[in-house]
Amino acid sequence: MSKSRTAFVAAVAVAAVVAGMAIGSHFDLASTVTAKGIEGPASIGAPLTATTFRDIAEAQTATVVTVWTEQPRRQVNLNDYFGGEEFFRRFFGRPPAFDRDRPGGENGDRGGRETAPLAATGTGFVVDGDGLILTNNHVVEDATAIEIQLFGDDERYEARVLGRDPLTDSALLELVERPGRELPAVRFGDSSRMAPGDWVVAIGAPFGLHHTVTVGVVSALSRPMWLAPGRTNEMLQTDAAINPGNSGGPLLNIRGEVIGMNTAIMSSRASNAGVGFAVPGNTVLDLLDELRGGEVTRGVMGVQISDVPADGYEVLGLDAPRGAIVATVAPDGPAEEAGLEPRDVIVAYAGEPVESPLDLQGRVSATRPGTRVDVDVIRDGRRSALDVTIGRLDLEAEGRRAPAAAAAPGVGFGINLRDLTPQMMRRLRVPADTVGAVVADVEPGSTAAAGGLRSGDVILGVNRVEVASAREAAAALDGIEAGRTAFLLVQRRDTRVFLQVRKDR
Repeated sequence: MSKSRTAFVAAVAVAAVVAGMAIGSHFDLASTVTAKGIEGPASIGAPLTATTFRDIAEAQTATVVTVWTEQPRRQVNLNDYFGGEEFFRRFFGRPPAFDRDRPGGENGDRGGRETAPLAATGTGFVVDGDGLILTNNHVVEDATAIEIQLFGDDERYEARVLGRDPLTDSALLELVERPGRELPAVRFGDSSRMAPGDWVVAIGAPFGLHHTVTVGVVSALSRPMWLAPGRTNEMLQTDAAINPGNSGGPLLNIRGEVIGMNTAIMSSRASNAGVGFAVPGNTVLDLLDELRGGEVTRGVMGVQISDVPADGYEVLGLDAPRGAIVATVAPDGPAEEAGLEPRDVIVAYAGEPVESPLDLQGRVSATRPGTRVDVDVIRDGRRSALDVTIGRLDLEAEGRRAPAAAAAPGVGFGINLRDLTPQMMRRLRVPADTVGAVVADVEPGSTAAAGGLRSGDVILGVNRVEVASAREAAAALDGIEAGRTAFLLVQRRDTRVFLQVRKDR
């Protein structure tokens, strides 16, 4: 029985297969099965599908220029800090000199000695097709000659400065020599709409490598940075790679619009560390007309101000830690004429509440000189309104009035100190947020020299107490008894160093 049943099942299976083949043939359902492998490229070297970043680079690179400047060699006066001219050669490469075709130039005989002025590079971008170019002020500051190299063009064209603004580190250049064609110009976007995490693209000439494209995101907004003595400006922070030579180049949004001008880095061994800063595009755009006219006009009140502390603000008569404390009042300035006094807390400006010193500074700066403004202050717990006529800001005069060095600060240590200015920050290559006192010189054989202190070091703290100026550092050092040791926290370029220095008298 089992054999008969097995034979019957087999016969049924065979019949089913034959019937299926017949039916499939009748309805043409049979198909040839082929193995499908992984498909290769259509052709070797076929272009990839264009990405958004490629689109931005292709559309905007032609608007970016390299700025060549000739700087007086007397500016290279920090050889002890930077290792002499070899530092600049390693840092920037050896850019072609301006006088390369002149006798004694690059092709001439200098007897093995370089006597030409120092050549350096930066970046700029075209804002007007007729030849107006925006770059950083520090790129062209003190330059004796400026030349512009356009994308895809080996020629260099002479340029001149139309207007500069140290407070925003902005400068507007005009081509003196024209290439005979209209130049492609950038479009500006709204930098106020940017937020942390937004994609950005930087184009520039890091280390002289022209039209380098880097990509990152906006890392933070409204980072305060010292760009002029005693004054800060709010910056965009980005992790797009920015290096020396990128200065003055555009920071672009995902639509290829300029939303910032690359200005500074927080360096690590003098190169990108993922922390770069750009002047917001709206800030620069608002100044273009004034830069074109050769002068930027700002308001000033004539006070130095400080933050309201997060605790203890009740003692000042405040109900919240908001406002700006008046630290000093400039003699014969608008504030003194209006009756402001040290210890006043400015809580409102032109009828609007003041949130912080940075808030007040920006609003005063944006006020046209000669404008009469109501300023509300809290004095001895009472609120009153003062009528202030805003004056005209003179950054150069303001910088000259700032104390350059503490009087005899190195007694007992053999050092002299100076306040840290934005210009010195750039020359010393210290991080952009450094606050302290610069060691101007160290007496040979002194205890400071024995303790390892060097010219160009920035003292951040004395005996675990932070110092913000040469005067504060001098006071802290003078307060140490003879024969005792001072513990110093020092910023040396991109490195923090802890030193022990004995006071000998």
